[in-house]
Amino acid sequence: MIVVTGGAGFIGSCIVAALNARGIKDIIIVDNLKDNAIKENNITNKNYAKYYDKGGFLELVLSDKIDAGVTHVIHMGACSSTTLTDADYYQKNNFEYSCHLAEWAKKRQAHYIYASSAATYGDGSLGYNDAHEMIPKLQPLNLYGDSKQRFDLWVMDNGYIDSVVGLKFFNVYGPNEYHKGDMRSVIAKTYQSVIADKKIGLFKSYQKPDYEDGGQKRDFIYVKDAVNVVMHFFDHPHISGIYNVGTGSARTWNDLALALFAAVDIEPYIEYIDMPENLRDKYQYFTQADMGKLHESGFSKDFYALEEGVKDYANYLSANAHW
Repeated sequence: MIVVTGGAGFIGSCIVAALNARGIKDIIIVDNLKDNAIKENNITNKNYAKYYDKGGFLELVLSDKIDAGVTHVIHMGACSSTTLTDADYYQKNNFEYSCHLAEWAKKRQAHYIYASSAATYGDGSLGYNDAHEMIPKLQPLNLYGDSKQRFDLWVMDNGYIDSVVGLKFFNVYGPNEYHKGDMRSVIAKTYQSVIADKKIGLFKSYQKPDYEDGGQKRDFIYVKDAVNVVMHFFDHPHISGIYNVGTGSARTWNDLALALFAAVDIEPYIEYIDMPENLRDKYQYFTQADMGKLHESGFSKDFYALEEGVKDYANYLSANAHW
């Protein structure tokens, strides 16, 4: 049996689809559909054995009442908001939940793969090297990144680093992210308005004269590639550690916008808008994953180029506009 937390969410539901594509159906999906019924669309056509609400599942874990035979725990569930200011919520949902699940998986000798985040790297002043000795030095810029950082440190400090896999996801975009609200990718948020209004809005640059408006850079990774990385570690349970999951190539928001305009065959028109003041001192101007460690682990698949991924996603959005 395979547990996928966040299994109705963005990356989690795509992992369930990848497992189904292999003929695997003995899956326990854990999520929270009470506050976001849109997520149900992500698992409507998926094959799985059981669904548990995240709270009920944790109670069963703590009382050790979950069915025997769990071989893998793929923990993608978390609060992914980078703007929420409720530290206690992050503590319970991102940090403590992850700790309880890791302890439970270890007792059952189940392979534990969890989602960390590139938000742990903060302003990037220390680079984006996923060497374990670098992790204690990182200083995230928000509570979300801090919750992920604290769990990475917990894994290292409590003897789990040699038996689990942590994945520092960079800017993932693609199908099944519709429920994420403001945390959706720019592509998902602007696709309909680009079609209707023939324009896109990007943030102006502040405090960084080396970056033009829309010139801030991100390592954008298509969800299909992110899932391939997860499945690489699923297939090789003897490999452990914390790894970056990006493409190793930083591209500008302007590049992303131009790729979207090209994908829908519309003349580019970009408006530069004010960045909210509460983001200006917490904004990452550059992210680029160091991918050497992942490739050393044996991962050898090619990643989608930005233009290819955006084109593929735009085609999907066009075919699924009702969502």
